Amino acid sequence: MRARLAGEGLALDFGLARARVRADAPGVAEALGIVYSAFPLVPAEGFFDVTASLVRPRGLRRYWRAQVSFRLDGEEPFEPFPADTHLPLLEWGMNWAIAHRFNRHLLLHAGVVERDGAAVLLPALPGSGKSTLTAALANRGFRLLSDEFGVVRLADAALLPLLRPTALKNESIEVMRRFAPGAVLGPAFPKTRKGTVAHLAPGAESVAKRNMPARAALILFPNFVRGAGTELEPIPKSRAFLKLSTNSFNYELLGPEAFDAVTKLVGACACYRLRFGDLEEAVGRIRALLVETPAAAP
Repeated sequence: MRARLAGEGLALDFGLARARVRADAPGVAEALGIVYSAFPLVPAEGFFDVTASLVRPRGLRRYWRAQVSFRLDGEEPFEPFPADTHLPLLEWGMNWAIAHRFNRHLLLHAGVVERDGAAVLLPALPGSGKSTLTAALANRGFRLLSDEFGVVRLADAALLPLLRPTALKNESIEVMRRFAPGAVLGPAFPKTRKGTVAHLAPGAESVAKRNMPARAALILFPNFVRGAGTELEPIPKSRAFLKLSTNSFNYELLGPEAFDAVTKLVGACACYRLRFGDLEEAVGRIRALLVETPAAAP
């Protein structure tokens, strides 16, 4: 992996997108080897949606208060990061590239999981517990499609996998260690701009099915409240439409096509506000609710 990162590049197939990554920073190969451990190692050939590099500067900043820069197709869209936060910089940089480039589909800020052919969409703002709940479901029998991007195909509102490691922050890291001791967690990176960050590796089954779309059955707007019980409150489809359309990366850019896609998606789903304080209890309620709400036919 170090040889590929230094040469032709490491090919990563997320399902919807392919990325080629190069890096010369110490520790990057080891970190990628953990968080992408279930992904096949394939030659870096053909077309790539994202070509990204992590590059150490020349001169003093290579060693004293060492830094690393993110390059996207040769350009540097961000200021350098400390060298010991290389993986968060790479993952955030690729998220930024995807959010700016994938306008052939509607991109929602949402986690997506699937079970028995029915998908659950979890749109939420940062700090709501979305990533932690998505990771919990993925470690209790659900297939992970994405933690960051709910990708909606415009033609039929199917959900497309964009499979990446799940970024956990601060207390969520230890919560997930206790909840799923067998889960593969990458190294923790303290003192990032979002606090301590660690990445949860997708499981082998999710990776094997990363090209398989899913049909949405539930839209849940999660909100973690410490010590709270699990509460599911049905919300009107009009309210769900508004919340989805304003929690998107490119709704305004796509215009009428996005309007039609959200209309189809909301029309096919049961919509709830989910308030939770216990992961195990929340997962159980979602599993039971999904049995009562099968996915709509194409």
